[in-house]
Amino acid sequence: MDRLFVVGVSAALFAAFAFSLNFVVPFIIGDYSNFDFALIRHVVSALVGLYILLSQKGIMLHLTLRNCLQAIWLAFIGYVGYFLTVTGAAVFAGPVIAPAFLGLVPIVLMVIGNQRQGSLPWRSLMMPLALVMVGLALVNGAAFTTEGLNSVRSLWIGVPLALAAVGLWCWFALASQAALATRPEMPSGVWSALILVGGGVLMLAFYPVGAAMDLFQLPILGLGWSAAGNLYLWGASFALLATVGGVWAWNIASRSLPVALAAQLIVSETAFGVIGGLIVHARWPTTIEVAGVVVLIAGVVLSVRIFYDRQFASGRAALAHE
Repeated sequence: MDRLFVVGVSAALFAAFAFSLNFVVPFIIGDYSNFDFALIRHVVSALVGLYILLSQKGIMLHLTLRNCLQAIWLAFIGYVGYFLTVTGAAVFAGPVIAPAFLGLVPIVLMVIGNQRQGSLPWRSLMMPLALVMVGLALVNGAAFTTEGLNSVRSLWIGVPLALAAVGLWCWFALASQAALATRPEMPSGVWSALILVGGGVLMLAFYPVGAAMDLFQLPILGLGWSAAGNLYLWGASFALLATVGGVWAWNIASRSLPVALAAQLIVSETAFGVIGGLIVHARWPTTIEVAGVVVLIAGVVLSVRIFYDRQFASGRAALAHE
């Protein structure tokens, strides 16, 4: 199998797992708020990004005003905005219903991506798309049972936040790939580092405003290790895995795969998110939930097979013929 294809698929799946960790954040940070967690997470991520930039040779060639402003804008859309909406959705709609709604992302991205790039004929995408939709229906059906609604505080707030997260993630995915396409000379690591630094700058700039609005609990509960040690540990861990690892993997996938295929692979975030929600609630999945996850995975596997057979394999055969 084509090495670039394998790397892209692996990177997209890892990105899906990393991003799915957002759904469990509200349930592991204790009395601290999501804003406290976001501050620690993005500042640590920015420090990692700054280290990457300083360790690169010839980095000044890429630190143009245009690149920096674009990176900050993408950080606002895909990091700060997405994180706050998806964690807010998890708080108000619960850790099972929220990722179920995020399952709309691959459908939206697949349609837009294939419309823009024309990667494959629509008839080739019908079967994997149908499997994804059936899987999402099963997962959603399970989420809206009485058991799934036990953790819901307000669907009227949680569902709009989940839909906002869908819009922000689709926007970020398409804008990030377009930005990378116009910068073929820029390494993925450098572009990822710029976005990481942008996210940290945004959170630090927001802190005085958020503190004035009592959104942060750090000044009240304390900054010391004895009080905030758990927050620091979780924040740093998620910064390295979910933020740094997630954006790095997604940028690799964006350069290696068509948008329509990368979108199909991101449906794995729903499966990972549902599993994480079940772990948080310390319960076994229902039969419907198991069926939904299995069907989602089947749709992803079929999509990978179709894209490889129709695009990558055929392209290699054409080159060999020439």
